[in-house]
Amino acid sequence: MFNKLFSKQKNDNAGWFGDYSSWAEVSAVSSGYDSDVILNITKEAILKVKNGEAVYERDSVIFEEKQCPFALLAYLQLSAALKKTALHVLDFGGSLGSTYYQIKEYLTKEVCASWNVVEQAHYVKCGKALFEDDILKFYSSIEECKAAKKISLVVLSGVVQYLEKPHEFIKNLVAHGFEFLLFDRTAFNNKADDRLTLQVVPAEIYPASYPSWFFDQEFFLSHFATHYKKVAEFPSYVEGEGIMKINNKPAGCDKGFYFINKSFHA
Repeated sequence: MFNKLFSKQKNDNAGWFGDYSSWAEVSAVSSGYDSDVILNITKEAILKVKNGEAVYERDSVIFEEKQCPFALLAYLQLSAALKKTALHVLDFGGSLGSTYYQIKEYLTKEVCASWNVVEQAHYVKCGKALFEDDILKFYSSIEECKAAKKISLVVLSGVVQYLEKPHEFIKNLVAHGFEFLLFDRTAFNNKADDRLTLQVVPAEIYPASYPSWFFDQEFFLSHFATHYKKVAEFPSYVEGEGIMKINNKPAGCDKGFYFINKSFHA
């Protein structure tokens, strides 16, 4: 469930399209996220990174050079400094550990005690079989992860716009009361109101399409106002994913936010 690499698209057949009235309507014309094709391509790409055969993977695509998520690293370090201990991190929708492997060399024992991916069941099964180590773990739900680890920071990178009921999810996330929340690569609409689109992945990545939201930023942020302080707002770290197009016209942007729970005291 990730924002794909449309900066590399070769034609106008890939990207975001439409303004759908319901999840059911757009799902009827999309292939969905849970295809084994996506999992298998992602698995092979991340195995190459794990085994030292590739430097960097994002959304199943291999790159010769890493793009460093500086905001993520900064707020990981800030959260650990405020907490005064290494963090147990929950990476919601974290694939097979893409972000973990991207920043593994920065995850010192002072910053990260564990990196815990919450994903779909078939990703969790694959992750446990091929990718788990002393730091990286996989779980099928936030509740299962919380039962195993005392989570301080939740990372949500390019994921909430792919949920059927994102606002319900965010309300539940806030109710958990985690100390730190970090959203990155999240799509926002240039106009008021959420917009539901069909996202078509470039054929050179893999054949797939799925529903994708663009959020009304004011309403998105309203979920956090009571219990969280918005500390920072920042642009997406991925080159080419700043301005986003719907029907091949600029219509939104990718950005991130870092929140600290108002009840947290350093």
